Amino acid sequence: MQTGTYISLALYFILMLAIGLWAWKRSTDTSEGYLLAGRNLSPSVAALSAGASDMSGWLLLGLPGALYASGLVEAWIGIGLFIGALANWFVVAPRLRAQTESYGNALTIPEFLANRFPDKAVALRVISALIVVVFFAVYTAAGLVGGGKLFEASFASAFGDVGISDYMLGIWITALVVLAYTMVGGFLAVSLTDFVQGLIMVVALVVMPLVVMFGDGGSAGGSLTDVPVEGFLSLTHGLTLLGFISAVTWGLGYFGQPHIIVRFMAIDTVEKVRPARNIGMTWMGVALLGSIGIGIAGRAFVERNGLVVDDPETIFIVLANLLFHPLITGFLLAALLAAIMSTISSQLLVASSSLTEDFYKLFFRRNASERESVNVGRICVALVAFAAIAIASDPDSQVLGLVANAWAGFGAAFGPLIILSLTWDRMTGAGAVAGLVTGAAVVIAWIALGWNAALPGMDAGLYEIVPGFIAAWFVIWLVSKATAKGARPLPA
Repeated sequence: MQTGTYISLALYFILMLAIGLWAWKRSTDTSEGYLLAGRNLSPSVAALSAGASDMSGWLLLGLPGALYASGLVEAWIGIGLFIGALANWFVVAPRLRAQTESYGNALTIPEFLANRFPDKAVALRVISALIVVVFFAVYTAAGLVGGGKLFEASFASAFGDVGISDYMLGIWITALVVLAYTMVGGFLAVSLTDFVQGLIMVVALVVMPLVVMFGDGGSAGGSLTDVPVEGFLSLTHGLTLLGFISAVTWGLGYFGQPHIIVRFMAIDTVEKVRPARNIGMTWMGVALLGSIGIGIAGRAFVERNGLVVDDPETIFIVLANLLFHPLITGFLLAALLAAIMSTISSQLLVASSSLTEDFYKLFFRRNASERESVNVGRICVALVAFAAIAIASDPDSQVLGLVANAWAGFGAAFGPLIILSLTWDRMTGAGAVAGLVTGAAVVIAWIALGWNAALPGMDAGLYEIVPGFIAAWFVIWLVSKATAKGARPLPA
């Protein structure tokens, strides 16, 4: 890798750390400041922060890799996600912003659920916090796998013999930089870095497919029709009913992703949810189209030039190294790091907030000072990061697979719970606990049985979020009906 690339990446790392230090001076004196930036995010920062923390490395690695390998039929995942995100902004965002403040100024999702259903407060906080920490450890590991693949594919022992593989070196560097600005600057640092990272990502996602198809370096791969794969440009070729359902139902996951919906809680006012939604959905639409373009155009370029790509999830890295000036390559790799780091930082902060607010302060130090709470939160960020590093240490891990499992776990456990707690005043605490446990348990069991890969007697499987989401919704309704005396009216 050439000097210009290193310069671009070094400038990116310096910018992220500088934002962390600036945020440290502004918003880390109190728990509300450290965990929610004082609920003062502007619509643009909230929108791009939600988008960047949502998309993660899978947008530049996992999704292009799936399209590269299987063709346009994999775009149904992106279509389902777009619809789900739009519904999330309409259904959850305004209600959650208003109700988390009205129910005791809750700083975390578990705390909001406890305040909404006080008769089951301890159970809800403990169970939801456990789910948050377990699935975020897996989700964060997916991001670190992306960092490992970046270093393994691009840096190729550039750091010399340091007694560690390029893959693990990438994981450690990614983790340590994220830890630095997250632990120091808290939610404000995470949100501001997400905003910058979101801008970098969308520029890269627009530029790369255009250069591959129409630029001088990509002229040999300009045609998308020369891929020798039947139905490569078809949205329906080889698509089964189970496959279609599994793809589009990724959108259900949005309602239950703590690292995304926490952005709704931090928006300045409820009235600013609408402009934030417009900005966020525009960004997401452009980003998804760019990601799809990279996978499709990248496969055409590789086929026409007789190249070999061993891991489809590295197609973005391969194209960045082949087609661009070193300075631009550094910018593009910084975009990939931005996608990875923006999600990791958000996940670490949400997981640490649950450990701090819903374990430490609940069971050990109810009267902990603001400074003590912030410092414990920083320690918890590091603990979750090290657990994720251990999970990500397998170099055969796939980004999309890890993301899919964690996404389903959150979507099924929290999705029905969040929607119904915000919209149904006959929901009870017992129903909330039952739904939370059921959603997580069904997802874990479905994965353990292998039914997401192949159902009994069938060659195809069903994405685990589908049975988990349906089961959780039904159990919440059933148990709430049976315990209707415990229902509390929603705020006017």
